Amino acid sequence: MKTDWLHSATWAVIGSATRATALVSLATVCMGINEAAADEAGISFWLPGLYGSFAAAPGEPGWSFASVFYHPSVSAGAGTSFPRGGGVDVGIEGRGEIIAFGPTYTFDQPLWGAQAAVSLLAVAGRNSACVDATLAGPGGGTISGERCESYTGVGDLLPQFTLKWNEGVNNYMTYVTGDIPIGAYDPDRLANTGLGHGAIDGGVGYTYLNPETGREFSIVGGMTYNFENPDTDYQNGIDGHVDWAASQFLNEHVHVGVVGYAFQQLTGDSGEGATLGDFKSRVFGIGPQVGYKFDFDDKTAGYVNLKGYYEFGAKNRPEGWNVWLTLAFSPRAEKP
Repeated sequence: MKTDWLHSATWAVIGSATRATALVSLATVCMGINEAAADEAGISFWLPGLYGSFAAAPGEPGWSFASVFYHPSVSAGAGTSFPRGGGVDVGIEGRGEIIAFGPTYTFDQPLWGAQAAVSLLAVAGRNSACVDATLAGPGGGTISGERCESYTGVGDLLPQFTLKWNEGVNNYMTYVTGDIPIGAYDPDRLANTGLGHGAIDGGVGYTYLNPETGREFSIVGGMTYNFENPDTDYQNGIDGHVDWAASQFLNEHVHVGVVGYAFQQLTGDSGEGATLGDFKSRVFGIGPQVGYKFDFDDKTAGYVNLKGYYEFGAKNRPEGWNVWLTLAFSPRAEKP
């Protein structure tokens, strides 16, 4: 493959786009789909699959904007229980149609030899949840039978700060992000648009991108600290997560590949609302991806990415599949 267009233009454009879309993807978890992840009510702050290809690649300085449509579908059998609001939900199913969006600003001046960027994201959408039964009390007495709910609204705000370093084909990243819990939340609802508590997440990432071969590999790992939910006296444990992706450019515009993730709760849940004990959770996912870079106008470049995950190996959480469709715009890189 030609090195002139891939290194200076494609790399920079997609680097800007993925920086913006990563936090947009994270915003989708704050819609509170009770069956989407782990911890209390099946919810974790971190959404597995958030990072993908070119995660640590630098971008063009200036403003970028990204939006992500996220559609999950998950379920757990009648023998699987999940704590929520001091009670226990048994046999759950969930679906969502969520859009997350927001800007990212990439600084021109380096910080500690790295390219710095800040983001602020918002989220809106609709999710639906069903349970076979809800239990409460020391004996687990049934207080309700099958119940389904849907909810439409806005979620929490998510700021993020990243630093990225480039050394030839090797790229390195560190990030910190968190949840500002301003979205609508009710512990008695099955479906919410807010998480119900704050969280802080940080980690590191690496991207290998070879302009001569068009091959790319990215991996990002991090940990989440969750603050206590004041409405339920429930505190999720510390979560660990790894997202990875590999792709091959077919030409100047198109790349295809695979994506995957691993999510493992490292410490147990706690608090008076933790009726099922530590309730450590895990899940794995893998699937295909395709991306397309295009010129929007003389100063703006666009990027579209479609990826999907099939989940397996779940413990103390439901599993299923999810699809992501990303559209991002960023400053256009000049070809040499």
